[in-house]
Amino acid sequence: LLESDVPLACRAIARCGAGTNNCNVEKMTEYGIPVFNTPGANANAVKELVVCALLLASRGILEGANHMKDLHQQGTAKERIEKDKALFGGQELVNKTLGVVGLGAIGAAITQAAISLGMNVIGYDPTLSVHAALRLPSSQSDNKFRVLTDLDQVCARCDYLTLHAPYIKDVTHHLIGEKQLIQMKPGASILNFAREELVDTKALADRYDYFMSTNTLAKQNGEKETKIGKYICDFALPDTLWKRPNVISIPHLGASTAEAEENAASMAADTIKNFLETGTIVNSVNFPTAQLPNRDDASTRVCIVNENNPGMLGKIMSIFGDAQINILQHINASRGNIAYNVIDIATPNAESDDLSTFNFKSWDALQLALTSIPDVKSTRLILDTPGVGYAINVNNNIFGVGGNAQGKLTFAEV
Repeated sequence: LLESDVPLACRAIARCGAGTNNCNVEKMTEYGIPVFNTPGANANAVKELVVCALLLASRGILEGANHMKDLHQQGTAKERIEKDKALFGGQELVNKTLGVVGLGAIGAAITQAAISLGMNVIGYDPTLSVHAALRLPSSQSDNKFRVLTDLDQVCARCDYLTLHAPYIKDVTHHLIGEKQLIQMKPGASILNFAREELVDTKALADRYDYFMSTNTLAKQNGEKETKIGKYICDFALPDTLWKRPNVISIPHLGASTAEAEENAASMAADTIKNFLETGTIVNSVNFPTAQLPNRDDASTRVCIVNENNPGMLGKIMSIFGDAQINILQHINASRGNIAYNVIDIATPNAESDDLSTFNFKSWDALQLALTSIPDVKSTRLILDTPGVGYAINVNNNIFGVGGNAQGKLTFAEV
C-alpha cells in the first residue's frame, strides 16, 4: 500500500489476515488512520495445515509419494510397493511433545488439536493476553499442556516446534537462532507458517550440515546414523535449504481456503462498520483498543485522534467546556505515540435548550476548533448522515470541515 493510494478522506484500513506489513502502518499512524487486521479468521485453516505438516514431518508421506511416481514410471510399482515401504519408516505423534511459539488464536487452535491427537504441548508467549489465555486448555490435570517462560527450554524439550509469532524487527527477528537450534534434539522438526524471518536460515543450514557430516562419518564406521528433523514452511528459501531432502517448502497456503477468506472478509467488514458507526476500535495494530457503550439518542459521539502528549486531553475538554457543552461519557486510550478519544456530548435541542448559551453555532465550527488544536490528527462527528463529519489536520492544514464553520447554522438547525 503506497502513500499515494490513501486519500485524505480515508477513515480506516482493514487487512484480511493477520500480517499488516503491506499496509504502511507507520505512515498511516502518522496520518492518524487506524489499521485493522483479522486475527483468528484463518485460525482453523492454519491449524489444519499445521496438522498436515506434523504428519509430513513424521511419516515420509511426500517422499513415499514421489518414490511411487518413479516406480510407476519404471513399471515396477506393483512388485515393490510392499518391499519399499521400509524406506519411509516414521514415528507416531502420540506422546510426542509439540512446542507452540505464539499462543494467539492460531496457537490456541493448534494446541487443542495436538492434545486431541495425544500429544503433549508446551507453549511460549511472552505477550499472552487474558483474552488469548481463555482460549487455551483450562485444565492441566493430565499434564498434557504447560506454558513455559523460557524459549530455550521449549526448544530443548520439544519433538516438533511450530511458530506462530508476528515478525517484529529487533524483537522476533531470528527468534529461532543458533542458540535455540543448539538446544533442540537432532530429530526435532520445525514448522514455520508465520514469517520467514523468525528463523535464522543460515544457522539452520549449518545445523543440518553438521548432522549430515556426522552421519557420513557414522556410516563409514558402521555406526547408527542420527535422525535429522525436518523444516516445513510456506515461503521461498535460500539455496542452502530448499534443495535438502529434509526441507519441504510449499506455497503460502495457510489462509487459502474459501472458508478462511470469507471469515476474514466478513470480520474486516464488521470491524470497519463498527468503527464507522460507533468509534469502537478492536483488532488494530497501531491504535489502542477503545469501546464506549452505545450512546443515547439525545447525544452525539465525537472521536478524536491526537499525538499522545501531556496536556492534550485538557485542551480537548476545554473546547467543550468553553462551549458550555455537557459531556455524558468519555474514554481515552493510548498506544505508543497515538491517543484516541471517544466522547459523547449532549446534543443541544432547540425546544428545551437556550441556544444562546452555546459559543459554537454549528457542528463545523465545533469540529474546526477541535481539529485546530496543535497535535490533533483528525476528528470525527458520528452523525446520522454517512460520509460526513470527518476532518483531518495535515501539517496544520485542515481538510474535511464544511462551509458552515462561521456559525451560519445552529446545532438544532443542522
